[in-house]
Amino acid sequence: MSGEGKVVCVTGASGYIASWLVKLLLERGYAVKASVRDLNDPRKTEFLEALNGAKERLHLFQANLLEEGSFDAVVDGCEGVFHAASPVQLSVSNPQAQLLDPAVKGTLNVLQSCAKVQSIKRVILTSSIAAVATNDELKDGVIVDESWLSNPLYCEEHKLWYRLSKILAENAAWDFSKEHGIDMISINPGMVIGPFLQPSATLSAEVILSLVNGIDPFPNMIIPWVDVRDVAYSHIVAFEIASASGRYCVAERTAGCCELIKILTELFPNLQLPDKCSNGSPLIQLKYDVSNEKVKGLGIEFMPLEVSLKDTIESFKEMKLVSL
Repeated sequence: MSGEGKVVCVTGASGYIASWLVKLLLERGYAVKASVRDLNDPRKTEFLEALNGAKERLHLFQANLLEEGSFDAVVDGCEGVFHAASPVQLSVSNPQAQLLDPAVKGTLNVLQSCAKVQSIKRVILTSSIAAVATNDELKDGVIVDESWLSNPLYCEEHKLWYRLSKILAENAAWDFSKEHGIDMISINPGMVIGPFLQPSATLSAEVILSLVNGIDPFPNMIIPWVDVRDVAYSHIVAFEIASASGRYCVAERTAGCCELIKILTELFPNLQLPDKCSNGSPLIQLKYDVSNEKVKGLGIEFMPLEVSLKDTIESFKEMKLVSL
């Protein structure tokens, strides 16, 4: 086990990606110091405490993104810090208070705590493909890679507040890390799906749930998809491999509504899926790809979208959110 005897930190440990990070880190022998917003909320803590190895090597802390110094105790004594805590909301009434401040100030608070600890060798930031490819350069046939930069003004004009929060947080993190000599890497995943560890479905997976249950029109767009287990593993190898550096786009493939319906129909013939996308309009012609060559260089072998979709639906069945 490569993590035996090493101590690392995971912020926002009850989240989708972060909970898988905790699970995989424990399986690799790491001792994990993990933060949650409320230690008294059993829905945030019990499933983490039930993970294999948690009794011996998981230590939970309460921390607030907006409270300066809140992460001092969490990162103290760690070799690596995985900063995954950030609000995920697509509909907000006050973007500054609900998304932008927690994302940006929270990231800086975590990094300020890290700057005080000499034992920390590397910080891994959970960013998003939203911080890479949200701009008007996304055209048919292009291949997005780590050199792409999203445009904050584009997000403001189109009121894409969640995407803006990821852009501003990653930019702030790079600036702070360079200024303070912190070895930082950002992981930029696409839309994350796959099985859940926490007791409720996540916002990204609810996109699939909406499609399956016919609740809301599925967005008529091409989306990069990736399995949560691959995202978590990407974080870990980016920490463990000394030569890793910079940003890593993490996506298995891009696919639109029609392709998802085709895959799901083959996997679950009993599902009553829509026969068209969104409001009946044809699938948009824009088809782009996300290069995953750089992250494959770390040894990542992606789970096919078909496997991720199957496991997502199986988790929905366990939660009794779908019936087949």
